[in-house]
Amino acid sequence: MFMQADLVVKSVMIGLIFASVITWTVWLAKSIELGAARRRVRAALRKLTDANSIGEAVNLVDAKRGAVPAMLRAAVAETRASWDVADKYAIKERVSARLDRIELAAGRDINRGTGVLATIGSTAPFVGLFGTVWGIMNSFIGISEAQTTNLAIVAPGIAEALLATAFGLVAAIPAVMIYNHFARAIGGYKALVGDASVAVLCLLSRDFDRGVRPELRAAE
Repeated sequence: MFMQADLVVKSVMIGLIFASVITWTVWLAKSIELGAARRRVRAALRKLTDANSIGEAVNLVDAKRGAVPAMLRAAVAETRASWDVADKYAIKERVSARLDRIELAAGRDINRGTGVLATIGSTAPFVGLFGTVWGIMNSFIGISEAQTTNLAIVAPGIAEALLATAFGLVAAIPAVMIYNHFARAIGGYKALVGDASVAVLCLLSRDFDRGVRPELRAAE
């Protein structure tokens, strides 16, 4: 049916096959990326829970990549720059602002690439429907040229047209399901990053209440 289809219908089918390949490629790549990111955050969060100060957390979380090491570096940098300020609450606010920016950046990074799934899921059925309408239109033109409504003449063209709709659904349904799965998984990842941010702020507040700054010695 594909080989006998009209050029436009063939183009629609090829485009939908390409969209399906993109969907499964994004699924594989994003699953690996998201799984690795969640493992890093969980491991760092356990270390933050075990730590008793920012300095100890810096020593325990020795990774270079990930949102949690970036949060620790931001807390250390801001504390170093503002330690001579008398109002330690103002330092906490500035650290909190920097941690919020890191959270947002982590969310944007992990969310990158999933938008194409929403696009494919929402447009693929209509692209397939366009191919179907075009194919059925050609079938009716063939009927007028053949001067007959014999089913044997009409059926192949209609079947080829309906195949385009099937291709559209095959491309759209997995894209929508995978997008929804990633939306839930990314939401869980963002919650983990938020927990890490709270843990860093708690360690920082504990150090301030003690009146010591071991995080500076750990950073140096």
